[in-house]
Amino acid sequence: MLNSAVKNYKLWLFILMGLFCLTPLISSPVALLMGFTLASIGLVPDNIDLGKWTKKLLAYSIVGLGFGINLPEAIAASSSNLGLIVGSIFFTLILGYGLTRIMGLESKTGHLISCGTAICGGSAIAAVAPAINAKNEQIAVSLACVFLLNSIALFVFPTIGHALQLSQYDFGVWSAIAIHDTSSVVGAASAYGDEALKTATTVKLARALWIIPVALLSAFAFGGDKSKITIPFFIIFYCVAILTAYLLPQGQPLYSLLFSVSKQVLVLCLFLIGAAITVKKMRANGPKPLLLGVLLWCAIGGISLLYIVNV
Repeated sequence: MLNSAVKNYKLWLFILMGLFCLTPLISSPVALLMGFTLASIGLVPDNIDLGKWTKKLLAYSIVGLGFGINLPEAIAASSSNLGLIVGSIFFTLILGYGLTRIMGLESKTGHLISCGTAICGGSAIAAVAPAINAKNEQIAVSLACVFLLNSIALFVFPTIGHALQLSQYDFGVWSAIAIHDTSSVVGAASAYGDEALKTATTVKLARALWIIPVALLSAFAFGGDKSKITIPFFIIFYCVAILTAYLLPQGQPLYSLLFSVSKQVLVLCLFLIGAAITVKKMRANGPKPLLLGVLLWCAIGGISLLYIVNV
């Protein structure tokens, strides 16, 4: 009886905290901290599939954000930053390969962390993992490293952006290139401003399109199963949402509502992501995977920032 009462208490507390994240009172970093705090003190219900809900809600929120994107501006942002997108991806993958060998880290774990840093965090890891026949432990370690650095990015990037007085556009491009997961990119950019949010979302999803070719190359490199490569369909629907808003401008009041709701659902996603991170999980993985993640992140973050500021 007592055990059942505790489970119900955890569940309702978790639900209430999640609903609170849907209000304008909670920002992205605060939501992440709320989730992390609940996880750290053992108040996350065991019967909730956090990964499943996060994946679904994130996909829906990104599609909704598409209704707030201006098509001509999106094309301009993507095309003008194509060289930076492609260059950053291959630079990160090559550097990751070299550091993995130097550090003596297991090759598939190193490759997953490199792919997550190069493209779009957890989504890239999820797409590449089956293509290279990665083990569950290798996937978990890679995801834990990426999620931890994503969490830090939500606080660090806006602070650096304001300190350097980056424009909304420059911050949007930088966060899209240097932050791993789409959720954290959008969260950091949203905290910086609406223009930064739109730029970051567009550039980030142009970068995410590289999941498929990188997964194919990974399958060849590791002798994996090319038939297991997954396609992130939310990117396609995101493009459809942008096109719909462009071709049917009379629906602008509805598009604005969808954009606002999607921004708040994204805050809930960050709460769920935080709830999946614990200090215990990170300690169990040892220092090498996290060290690789930090080195790659600092390299791509620093070099891309220098490029953006000086071009």
